[in-house]
Amino acid sequence: MRYRGLLPLAMGVAILGLGWDGSLRRPAYFEPSERLSGIGVDREQLSELLLAARAEAMVDSQTFSIMREPQALAGAQRITSPGLQAIFEKAAGRSGLPVALIEAVAYLESWGDPHAASPTGPKGIMQITQGTARSMGLRIGYATRYRVTTQRVAVRTKRKTRFRTVRKRTPYSVLVRDDRLNPALAIPAAAAYLARMEQRFGGRDWAIFAYHCGEGCVSEMMALTRQASGATDPPTVAQMFFLGSPSRNRELYRAVRRQMQRDYSPTYWFRVMRAQQLLQIWRDDPAGFRALAEEYRGQFGNALRAPHRLSVWLKGGAVVHHTVQDGDVGDRLVIAPDNPEYLGYTLRVESPAAAVHTEAYLRASPAALGALAYIAFETRRMLQCLDPGGKFRPLEVVSLVKPIEEHDRLGGAKDPEFLAHATGEVFDIDASPLSSTEREALDFVLDDLGWNGYLGFVQESPGSNRIHIGPSPASREFFTRVFEEASGGSQPPLSATAPGSLSPASTSQRD
Repeated sequence: MRYRGLLPLAMGVAILGLGWDGSLRRPAYFEPSERLSGIGVDREQLSELLLAARAEAMVDSQTFSIMREPQALAGAQRITSPGLQAIFEKAAGRSGLPVALIEAVAYLESWGDPHAASPTGPKGIMQITQGTARSMGLRIGYATRYRVTTQRVAVRTKRKTRFRTVRKRTPYSVLVRDDRLNPALAIPAAAAYLARMEQRFGGRDWAIFAYHCGEGCVSEMMALTRQASGATDPPTVAQMFFLGSPSRNRELYRAVRRQMQRDYSPTYWFRVMRAQQLLQIWRDDPAGFRALAEEYRGQFGNALRAPHRLSVWLKGGAVVHHTVQDGDVGDRLVIAPDNPEYLGYTLRVESPAAAVHTEAYLRASPAALGALAYIAFETRRMLQCLDPGGKFRPLEVVSLVKPIEEHDRLGGAKDPEFLAHATGEVFDIDASPLSSTEREALDFVLDDLGWNGYLGFVQESPGSNRIHIGPSPASREFFTRVFEEASGGSQPPLSATAPGSLSPASTSQRD
């Protein structure tokens, strides 16, 4: 059973070109000879095959979003229980939708809890709002009750003030019926709604998107996708998500970003697809599912959600450096090359230790430094598309490895971010010096690499310009090769080669 998907890689063109006299010349800045397909500026070259590969990687990336939840395991047990399965099968028969799709929606919406209630209003196993429930034919009934209170009221007369007791009846509403809380009614109604949305929008993927985003939202996003360069007729949700970029189909790109900032609804279809796969894993291999849940569990207690992908990738067996003089640092970490104009990043790392140890803080794993060089390369390319005459400002790296002894010196509990730095697999970029255009390019590149499973990243705190970044375990071999090329460890080929086809590589610990 495959628990994780494939990581598509493709070889790019060689980075050497010809000068005016026909001689070979090297570029002014680092351009890796091995490229990731359809990333950054190359989204403009998304073929049908590449789009399918990106969609598959996006589905795989949703593993983190689902399995980090404390109820992922209990939810799988509830969803596959005989009682709910009978309801799912009946709903599928009536709606014409697959059982696996209906149960995946219920799994994501409530973890199979019939009494689940969202603070924003939706309720029940299918998390239905009141307005949508009525359009589905579900009944929500209230009855008026009265609360009787007594109070002493002063009554003035000519001679003196007297008091008398007054009873007051205050009306209030009581919920006496809510079909959303009855799975036998809510599940078939939700399935019928999905079937209607499929008929209305002409695609099951859009119907699933509508379940999370709303019909008006889908109408808007579908229209923008139809207008986008590279879209088919009818368009797909995958095209909606991947055809836009800061340099192409910009209106679509901005609309997707707005929806992502609102509620991540553009990723909902991918998440439902992954939920179907995960529920099948639970049926086929419960022990494997439990191991996956444990892999994605937070580090500090069973109930804690893993805060971000790096906290999952870098826990457990990850090597942690305890002091700046660890014996294995020389074997596992390397000094970061410092060539801002060529590599696209500048080192602003401050060593809190004595000056003799400064060099130890300028180290990281080859994979982390390769990821840094690749991010700078893609950011520079995107900036050149957005502002051809603009100047690229090298990315400021403000933190590389931090040994545990430094955290002990400062005191306090060890948080996931600090432990990640102790592995040497992450680095921090301060984006505050960047222009708004270059920041947009950087954010897009990080998102693009992140959604395809190559990177994990998180802002240090809400509103912070400091970004905490690290390569996924599955991509470290690729980024190590990038580092070797960037640092001169391996020379690029001396003649241009044609772009290669997809070369999938098996992954481990993928999201």
